[in-house]
Parts: sequence; C-alpha cells; structure tokens
Amino acid sequence: MADPRGFLKVPTRELPARRPVPIRLLDYREVYEAGDGEQLRRQASRCMDCGIPFCHQGCPLGNLIPEFNDAMYRGELARAVDILHATNNFPEFTGRACPAPCENACVLGINQPAVTIKQVEVSIVDQGFEAGLIQPVIPDRITGHTVAVVGSGPAGLAAAQQLTRAGHTVVVFEREDRIGGLLRYGIPDFKLEKHHIDRRLEQMRAEGTRFETSVAIGTDISFDELRARFDAVVLCTGATVPRDMDLPGRELKGIEFAMDYLVPSNRAQAGDDVDLIDAEGKHVIIIGGGDTGADCLGTALRQQAASVTTLAIGEQPPADRPAEQPWPTVPRIFEVQSSHEEGGTRRYLSSTIGFESGAEGRVTGLRLSRTQFVDGARIPTPGTEHTLPADLVLLALGFSGPETQDFELDTDRGRFTRSGDYSATAPGTFVAGDAGRGQSLIVWAIAEGRAAAAEVDEYLMGSTRLPRPVEPTAAAFKC
Repeated sequence: MADPRGFLKVPTRELPARRPVPIRLLDYREVYEAGDGEQLRRQASRCMDCGIPFCHQGCPLGNLIPEFNDAMYRGELARAVDILHATNNFPEFTGRACPAPCENACVLGINQPAVTIKQVEVSIVDQGFEAGLIQPVIPDRITGHTVAVVGSGPAGLAAAQQLTRAGHTVVVFEREDRIGGLLRYGIPDFKLEKHHIDRRLEQMRAEGTRFETSVAIGTDISFDELRARFDAVVLCTGATVPRDMDLPGRELKGIEFAMDYLVPSNRAQAGDDVDLIDAEGKHVIIIGGGDTGADCLGTALRQQAASVTTLAIGEQPPADRPAEQPWPTVPRIFEVQSSHEEGGTRRYLSSTIGFESGAEGRVTGLRLSRTQFVDGARIPTPGTEHTLPADLVLLALGFSGPETQDFELDTDRGRFTRSGDYSATAPGTFVAGDAGRGQSLIVWAIAEGRAAAAEVDEYLMGSTRLPRPVEPTAAAFKC
C-alpha cells in the first residue's frame, strides 16, 4: 500500500458533511456536501496492507478495494476508475444505495472504525465522470445474436451492458415510462439523484444497448413472442410483490404499501403530474424499520407531516458490534440513516394487532402490543395493548418475490426456479437478481446481472470471456 502506516496516522473515520437538516428538508437533493479531496486521500490511506483483504469476501462483486484505495491515495484517478469498473458496472449506484457489506468485513474494523470504502468508491466514479475518463466501451465485434433483457433495474442494466460489450444486440424492456426500475422510482432523490442514472444510460446507448419503455410482458407482448423474437431472454424483473399484514382493519383507507407512496413522490420530483399520497399535516406511521422505511420517513418529513413514527417488531439493536456477531460477520447494529437525523420517532418491540377506523372508512389509529419472544417467535404480550393515532400508515415490510403470472416458468418459494448457470425452465431463458434470489441488495443484483451475462454469452457462443463474479448457490443466499 502507498502508506502501510496510514491506519495508525489517521485512526478516525471521516465522511463528507451532510447539509444542515433544516435546509435539506426544503428539497429532495442528495444530503451530502461536496467532498474534500484531502479528506478522501486521508481515508484511502487507512486501508491496511492486511495480507488477506476480507473486504473482498464481504463484497459480492469482488471489488478490488485495496487497489483502488491505493490509487486514490496516490492521486491516480484514471487507474482507480479502471480498477473499479473491472468488477462493478455502476459504482455510482452502489456507492449511494448499497449498505456496504465490504466495510463490515474490513480488517481494520477489528479494533478501529472501518475504512470509508463506500465513500471512496462513489468519489472515484463521480470524479471519473467529471474528468471525462468514463467513456462508452464499443464492442470490437457484432455476433449477430439478439438478447432481450426484461427489467431495467441494476441486475437488468448490468446484464445488458455486459452482453452489449460482448457484441450481442441487446434490447432492454421496461414496463414503466422511464428506465431504471426501483433505482428510478423506488429510491428518493435525496439518496440517489436521477441524473446519475441518465448519465450512465447515455453511455449504454452509445455502446449500442437499446431500450424499450412502456412495454409490459404479457400485455404488450407475450412471453412466447419474446422468446421467439430473441435468441436468449434474461429476466431481471426484481422482487416487486410487497409483503402485507392480514390484520383487522387492513382494508381501511389510508393504509398504503411503501412503494405506492414512494413511486408517485419520485415521479413528482421528475416533473410528472401525479396523484400524490400526501403526508402534509398527517400523523404518519411506518411499519418496518429497514431502508424502505427510512426512505418513507425522509419523504414524509419533506412533505411536512405532523409527526412520523417508525415501528419495528424486534428489539433496538446495540450501537456497537455484539460479541456473538464477531468480525468479519455482518453485525446487526443500530443504524442512523440521513432520514433518521431529520426527525421522527423510532419505536421498537411494537407488534401491530389491528387498525382502528373513523369516518368514511379511514384509518385513525393502530392497536399495538409490546412484543415478547416465546420459543424464538415474536408475539404480542397480553395486557400491553394501546392505540397510536394515525392518519396515514405505510407498510414497509419488504417484498415476497417477483410477479410471475405473465411468464410460463416454474417457481420455487415465490421466485423463478433457476439452475447453477442462471437458466430458467424454458430453453434460452435466464434469471438474475431479486427475481431469482429474492429480495436482496443492489450489489447482489449487479453481481448476478454480470454473472448471468457470462452464462448467456456462453450459451450463445459456446464460450465466454465475460467474468463470473457469483454463482446462485445455497451459500450465496445467506446474505
């Protein structure tokens, strides 16, 4: 490494400052201030010459993290850009929306705060674009084979870019009116501004990838027709079926799935004329304490909700890594996202047992009990029932799997069945991302998109030069 004693000289972890809360609640721009180049260099110097970089194990893409940290420390931006893109098609997405399992595995994390890997990553790609170092990669041959990619989220875009660069003619089909999947409409701008997506799409179009929007498989074109028109089909539809709650009063007005709330808000930020679910002046309850719940929180606060309460059924995690979750495992610790800094209340051990109604069949409150643990199960504690007022309830409980009804394919546990080479049960059809593995991380989606592209290339050509970063084995599903 450039400075093998850097982690001793710079023992503290520094991130760019976030804009003041009162200011950022007035808009939907990303929350971070402009980065400090010298601060970034100091943080990159903390990467140890650790011999065995466990960050590689933590990253499903296998990012060459010590190498790009070294390049940034030395001020070699072009080398850092090349190293980063060798394993990751879209570091501007992972650098903003990935929970950074690489940092949990950082060797420095044994007794110091981990290296700011995620911040170094996003700085490399942003500076690379600004310097004009990230250009289209034009294939050196055209194979004559055609591939349809269904879905334009991170898995679909990664598969499409890899296959285009291998020389195939690739068409990405998206049922929405813009490309990007949940990157576009599921993640608020304060976490991922959409010009980052548009900038990458310009590169992909220049490379030769074609995009067809407002095309729904099963409605505008059948799955059989799609397979007949293309030599191979890659399904990257994501896991979009939301988990629900079968409780008394669930049918009341004012109880919405998180995505039914977030998508119109994101469309409005794009300039569309939409019917918003507006939280202004309302008492908002968010059931679910994950990333989607935090996105709902930040959105409701920007809409000037009267109050926002986030409920989690389990205990509040500890602030530091528990002894029973030692390095390099991924610990369950108390997380403070930017939205949590902005306001709202977080309540733990809260089991929802029903919804209360008022006039015109609208929700007016939640009936809650304190959670207790019995033989590993979380159940309501008798005698602890109470009511929490609510005008708007958002269900941010995750997703159970993909929408499978328009595809004549076998499924397993709500996901498309696939083998070790990502192939589905119809010849020439492959499945990547959440559609095959279930709800997971953006970094897994990109890794699977890249890996599936290699399998498609080999299926069409007999061999492949594309990398295979992951395989859909039982071990891979543990993350």
